[in-house]
Amino acid sequence: MTELIFKEESYKIIGSCFEVYNELGPGFLEAVYQEALSIEFTKQNIPFVAQGEMNVFYKGIELKKKYYPDFRCYENIVLEIKAEENLSRVDESQLLNYLKGTEMPLGLLVNFGSDKLQYKRFANTMRKSANIRGKSA
Repeated sequence: MTELIFKEESYKIIGSCFEVYNELGPGFLEAVYQEALSIEFTKQNIPFVAQGEMNVFYKGIELKKKYYPDFRCYENIVLEIKAEENLSRVDESQLLNYLKGTEMPLGLLVNFGSDKLQYKRFANTMRKSANIRGKSA
């Protein structure tokens, strides 16, 4: 059995999401959760960039089209947040495509819109191990 990549980092990110959810509950727009998460990440000393530009690659060639994830944390983790009744396969596909296109190693999909916080973790199995910054694959 292989060890989870960025286990501690993703645990801290999800913990911050729970903190925001426990304080606000469901029902707000995604932008409200994004702003609250920015505050919580700062309080928890989680390095992040909110809606920062990321390059997209096709066969190793950088495309002109860019991706702006909700968050990039610890340089290597893409966090996509939703405020919907339930996560869908479309949401999952969106995150998987972002991981593949940006060659990021890990993605977290979090939904604040349900009666309990929903989250899923996705490892990018298509990535090249050399693209992980500061970690071995």
